[in-house]
Amino acid sequence: MSTLRTKLTAFSLTLLALASCCPKETSSFLSQDPVDYVNTMTGTMSTYSLSTGNTYPAVAVPWGANFWTPQTGRNGDGWTYRYDATHIRGLKQTHQPSPWINDYGAFSIMPVTTGPVYNEHQRQSWFSHKGEKATPYYYSVYLADHDVTAELTPTAHAAAFRLTYPEGQSYLVVDAFGGGHVELKDANTLVGYTVHNHGGVADGFKNFFIVRSDTPFEACPAEDNVALVGFKTVRGQQVHLKVASSFISPEQAVLNLNEVTGSFDEIKSDARKAWNEALGRVKVEDENIDHLRTFYSCLYRSVLFPRDLSEINAEGERVHYSPHNGKVEKGYFFTDTGFWDTFRSLFPLMNLIYPEMSAKVQEGLVNDFLESGFLPEWASPGHRGCMVGNNSASVVADAYLSGIRGYDIEKLWEAVIHGAHAQHPHVYSSGREGWEQYDVLGYVPCDEFNESAARTLEYAYDDWCIWQLGKALGKSEEELAPYAKAALNYVNVYDSEYGLMNGRLADGSFARPFSPLKWGGHFTEGNSLHYTWSVFHDIQGLITLMGGDDAFNAQMDTVFAMPPKYDDSYYGGPIHEIIEMTVMGMGNYAHGNQPIQHMLYLYNWSGQPWKSQARIREVMEKFYTPWADGYCGDEDNGQTSAWYVFSAMGFYPVCPGSGQYAIGTPLFKKVTLSLPGGDVVIDAPANSAESYYVKGLKVNGKPWSHNYLLQSDLQKGATLRFDMSGTPDAVRGTRPEDRPYSMSNQ
Repeated sequence: MSTLRTKLTAFSLTLLALASCCPKETSSFLSQDPVDYVNTMTGTMSTYSLSTGNTYPAVAVPWGANFWTPQTGRNGDGWTYRYDATHIRGLKQTHQPSPWINDYGAFSIMPVTTGPVYNEHQRQSWFSHKGEKATPYYYSVYLADHDVTAELTPTAHAAAFRLTYPEGQSYLVVDAFGGGHVELKDANTLVGYTVHNHGGVADGFKNFFIVRSDTPFEACPAEDNVALVGFKTVRGQQVHLKVASSFISPEQAVLNLNEVTGSFDEIKSDARKAWNEALGRVKVEDENIDHLRTFYSCLYRSVLFPRDLSEINAEGERVHYSPHNGKVEKGYFFTDTGFWDTFRSLFPLMNLIYPEMSAKVQEGLVNDFLESGFLPEWASPGHRGCMVGNNSASVVADAYLSGIRGYDIEKLWEAVIHGAHAQHPHVYSSGREGWEQYDVLGYVPCDEFNESAARTLEYAYDDWCIWQLGKALGKSEEELAPYAKAALNYVNVYDSEYGLMNGRLADGSFARPFSPLKWGGHFTEGNSLHYTWSVFHDIQGLITLMGGDDAFNAQMDTVFAMPPKYDDSYYGGPIHEIIEMTVMGMGNYAHGNQPIQHMLYLYNWSGQPWKSQARIREVMEKFYTPWADGYCGDEDNGQTSAWYVFSAMGFYPVCPGSGQYAIGTPLFKKVTLSLPGGDVVIDAPANSAESYYVKGLKVNGKPWSHNYLLQSDLQKGATLRFDMSGTPDAVRGTRPEDRPYSMSNQ
């Protein structure tokens, strides 16, 4: 016994010694590449009635023209992939930005061994997540019914497939969906096109594709939009495919096939490198593996959209097929983004961290205007009738005011001025619906237009953006005076009887009866409690309207303190955004939709910044995870993800175009941004789950009491040192001069 006790004691001491000299397990996580933290399944546990992201596992390169995804839903189903599904119908090329917008240019590839089956229901196969590997640059799945392992890896316009078949008669199905066409060109090549589009395209819009195999095909009878080819295989035989597509022509699709050079593993390595380069612009150091996974999964989503649909032709020119006019045009073309969502933080994130991409996007917006006469507000791939606002003005202004150059800003100035006083003849949401009444009355009347208060609030901010951009471009005071005046139009829908925003009739009276809980009606996918805070450019003006700091803070506190009650009478039932608010346990705060996402930061303007810090940390910890149910509502083309990316770094662009970021609470102990002008190092060594209050901040070694950071300071490279505490600091950041930008204070 004594000998055994001695041995156990010695063993225990050895373990203690190892524990003291070796790093914790969490430290090893820091040695991984950024892409290894990404979970592409985040947000895929979604349904029509409850969204946890409404995403699909996109296999792509950053901003790539084409994405690929396993397809569990039926052809044409916006819910392309659901985590709780049991069968895969194909590996689909997709351009879908949202299930609500649906897809365009889609086709799929499916290996089968159960006979010459074409039908998507007959060819589908059982699968398990245990036999699946999903990363941004590579996807693999074991298709149980066919005893096939299917692998793919992407380029911008093409992809490589590696299909491992069993012994016997094997097949490959290429499905162009309804209305498309596929044919056998030669023993190793299939060609075709798909016209499976859900809007936003010109007549004749097609996605031409080519599938080239290293194993000769045996032709089988085929339906027009589905081809099935076969070949004899031995067990373990690998069939390699090169697949490319083009919106321009079949010949351009062949050119795009040149992107797939080298072996499958080489292409995979190149795609992995592209992701590490993009994600590596932000280096996070922390001991919480789930925080790292959440952060990089969100950053992955933030650099998927908008996608670049331009291609390189035989002459080496960058060209694109315009969905606006049906012609091949020169230059960049970006699409699949809704500015109502993404103006808030997705595009500001691009301007800060990926300015070279932002310049290309702005060039693409010039082409949008030249080809259609309007800037898009929701593009997929052309103008789509969706949401409200004229927030292209924000996207244009914030980019230029952020120092982005290399495009025709005068043409974009013409575009934003035109869009402020016109409406697209066929698409209600491009330009401004109700612009004539807005220009005369100073608001959009609720007895003539739905969602009128939301429109008024966003138009007022957009007019401020035009004013700011015009000043930077040296436009005359006479030309800019109407926009400076219109930027204050938000006051016209402030109902002083209730202290909230409300719809207003053409005769000047406010809508009655009024319920702050009513979703829709005068607002867009939200209620007055959510939209009242949409005065991004003049929070001080809103505070004054409400009667001062105390009243303003009390009104915000009420949103969190009240139960998640709602009035869904406008919709005739609870829409998914309503349900997502009710289940989150944060009162009437609805982070799952965009209008209120900036509101957490507004205590910075009202003398209580510690409340912002507490609420922001609560949302980051409760509402975001790296798992299949990881979001608290629609992810929406990177916007909800970009909110997290900014917030986890410790600041947020409440008012794009102001050149400022409101300070929140950094989530990590250290973050390093690799920017063109120099590194930004964000240190918060005392940061923890309990210590999320900002006690002090130094910028480049000097004390910084303000509740904002200057974008220009960060762009030059900077060091931020946060002193974190477990108790709120009721002094720091409470002086009037510490408050962020407001138009009323200028």
